[in-house]
Amino acid sequence: MTPVYLDYNASALVRPEVLDAMTRTLADNGNPSAVHAAGRRARARVETARAQVGELVGADPTAVIFSSGGTESNAQGVMSARAAGCERMIVGATEHPCVAEAAAASGAPVEVLPVDANGVVDLAWLEAALKRPGRALVAIHHANNESGVIQPIAEAARLVRAAGGWLHVDAIQSAGKVPVDIRALDADTLTLSSHKLGGPQGVGALVLKAGVAAVRILHGAGQERGLRAGTENVPGVVGFGVAADCAARDLRTLGSHVAWRDAAQAEVKAAGATIVGEAADRLPNTLFMAVEGWDSPQQLITLDLAGVMVSAGSACSSGKVKPSKTISAMGLNRLATGGVRVSGGWGTSEDDWARFAAAWVAAYDKHKTRAAARVREVA
Repeated sequence: MTPVYLDYNASALVRPEVLDAMTRTLADNGNPSAVHAAGRRARARVETARAQVGELVGADPTAVIFSSGGTESNAQGVMSARAAGCERMIVGATEHPCVAEAAAASGAPVEVLPVDANGVVDLAWLEAALKRPGRALVAIHHANNESGVIQPIAEAARLVRAAGGWLHVDAIQSAGKVPVDIRALDADTLTLSSHKLGGPQGVGALVLKAGVAAVRILHGAGQERGLRAGTENVPGVVGFGVAADCAARDLRTLGSHVAWRDAAQAEVKAAGATIVGEAADRLPNTLFMAVEGWDSPQQLITLDLAGVMVSAGSACSSGKVKPSKTISAMGLNRLATGGVRVSGGWGTSEDDWARFAAAWVAAYDKHKTRAAARVREVA
């Protein structure tokens, strides 16, 4: 039986259109800074991709700075705010570690913006925090990478604007799954990653609000208008652009994933799983669930042996499975080691979700039976 891949929030499967475009680019590659014919063709491909990525998030192409990925772009966004005079950092409690650690390394004091039991940021706390002295960077992701919970960015932006602060929005998980427009969100800086869209790994972008300036964090030559040194990864950038185009097209049909996800959710919930962030707005492709007493690694291995590939949450920790930062921030500590994230994408079918639910329920039933038998043996 064909394996089921439901880990798109970690890395989407590469789209066939992307593979085709990258293959053609690799066969006719040149340095985009060169003035000869091959260089000019490479430059044209980079600028086409820049327009495609900008279009996905409602930005002018000149606002897009290509990078090696979301981690680098988030660091550049944080350091740009610091260079613009931000004296302190306010970072959401469930932010991706690359944002939290970039803020910690910035040299400015960091305050943690709490979330409620559904993982939604506390806007009243933010409003009060912004009244304290010192211009603040506020970093809030558009959607959480584990739970898929969507944050009230536009509402937070109004508070940040009133206080004269800087709003940094990590839209890496939300772009291509729900509409994202940097103008509507009113973010100063926004970040994207190619491989979350079905493009290649190793390519990302920082997108700037009109009139906002960025600072370089990699030094050398003058690529990316002097804002990111290093020869552009032309095949990767081309793949990023095509993936952005495809993601924008697929937004119209992504709604079907909600019904598939919700049907699977109902099955696992009936079997005893807690749905993390269930009462909040969530990405249509994401289900984050947890149980007490059955750790994530055991669940993942059991499902993998059944041909179903999912994850325990954030996949950016060198293969390590740790207690979920998101679950802990929501006050659900008893469940923090038992989380499983299921996430579909462009290649996912209704049957994939059904196979996951059936495999998990069967595995959990066996786990409970074995646990009960061990209790009887001890007694």
